[in-house]
Amino acid sequence: MTRLRDRFGALLLDLDGTLYRGPAVIPGAPEALSTGSDGQVLMYVTNNASRSAAAVAGHLAELGFAATENDVVTSAQAAAHVLADRLPPGSTVLIVGTDDLADEVDRAGLRPLRRFDGTAPDAVVQGHSPETAWPDLAEAAYALRAGALWVAANTDATLPNERGLAPGNGSMVAALRTATDLEPIVAGKPYAPLLEDALDRAGTRDALVVGDRLDTDIDGAHCVGLPSLLVLTGVSTLADLRKQPAERLPTYVADSLDALNRPVADVEVAIDEGDLADRLADLLRQHPGRAITLVR
Repeated sequence: MTRLRDRFGALLLDLDGTLYRGPAVIPGAPEALSTGSDGQVLMYVTNNASRSAAAVAGHLAELGFAATENDVVTSAQAAAHVLADRLPPGSTVLIVGTDDLADEVDRAGLRPLRRFDGTAPDAVVQGHSPETAWPDLAEAAYALRAGALWVAANTDATLPNERGLAPGNGSMVAALRTATDLEPIVAGKPYAPLLEDALDRAGTRDALVVGDRLDTDIDGAHCVGLPSLLVLTGVSTLADLRKQPAERLPTYVADSLDALNRPVADVEVAIDEGDLADRLADLLRQHPGRAITLVR
């Protein structure tokens, strides 16, 4: 019996909406990942830049996932790499985000700061923090209008938690975009830097991207040329597939992560025939727990 996961050397796993919502684990997710394939690499890839890789790994371990700091790749790390690739060592970077984001910038050989007076910083980096307030956005706007490079860790408009969908970093990025008429370089999904960091860490491109969002996880998989699995445990729904262009649809759709441990259903859905959402809903009922393949 060939399970879906057995087809790949690595799984690039989203976190928010795929493994947990806020502090609460998604039921069955740790068990679904506990039975791996020989030699398969699990990389935990998060667009959320608010916590360090060590803190994320600790949270995952508390929830029952076998994750270490080296298994976690964050958009804060990716953003710091983007900055280091574009700036000389020691350049100043204004932080709009958490201290963990500032620490990643410091580890990249750059100089984080929170406020400036006079000479503008060389760059602004923006990541999610529940503490971000108007003074932080104003400081960033001053720097950006003075010519600072702008890097956003991610642009997710919402962030799923146990209560629903809260504003994500993308909502704060939108405020600065409105204030400055500028566009950031984005390090996180759906852009390549974060997933390329994860692939480098995994040591293989034989990977499946697994996530709950069409606009980040699935689009990100397309950006780096990888197959993808959309799980219906977070933000995106079957109805959302109706609005998704054919070239941005996932390879597989499943109700939950446990589909990784089962063979793919022996049916395929042609994306250009009839109502895709209705047909998938019927097939997921007919093949419980298994992934459905979408074909073009």
